Amino acid sequence: MNEIETRGEDGTFSVLDRSIYLLNRGFVVFAAMALILMMFHVTVEVAGRATGAFTMIGTLEIVSFYYMIMLVMLPMGFVELRNEHIRVDLFVQWMPARVQLVLYVLSCLMSITFFAMMFWQSFYDALNSTQRMETIMSNFIFYIWPSRWALPIGFFGLLLASLSNLLKSIRHRKAL
Repeated sequence: MNEIETRGEDGTFSVLDRSIYLLNRGFVVFAAMALILMMFHVTVEVAGRATGAFTMIGTLEIVSFYYMIMLVMLPMGFVELRNEHIRVDLFVQWMPARVQLVLYVLSCLMSITFFAMMFWQSFYDALNSTQRMETIMSNFIFYIWPSRWALPIGFFGLLLASLSNLLKSIRHRKAL
């Protein structure tokens, strides 16, 4: 993270900022592990099929319902903390710094509201999926309810990252 993004006025890290950063960094580690597992899993599957030695049943389902969901959802908060989400600021960049700050604060508040709603709904859906022990149609019983928890976890990290960015911009009186 950038110095202005992480350090307070006294040069120390804010406990809240540091906690949110470490939590989202942990989510990135889990996403990276999912990526490595997916690469290994698909490589073994392709090698097995190419040699005619074996095929691994369920590769498509595991990749689609577990690895890919974790890869997409878990790192979103970390991306937000680093200000690397896509932004269109064609006209905002020409505005005065004060107006940029006001617009940034408003966009953070809207983001926090939106991600709170997404967290709540995905949490509710994951809970229902878990209670029903949700499966998909396949050649075997394939449980997908555990993968449903990646969405509320990812949205929670994104919600906290948006809150952290909002507080940093207010503390530094500057749009990030």
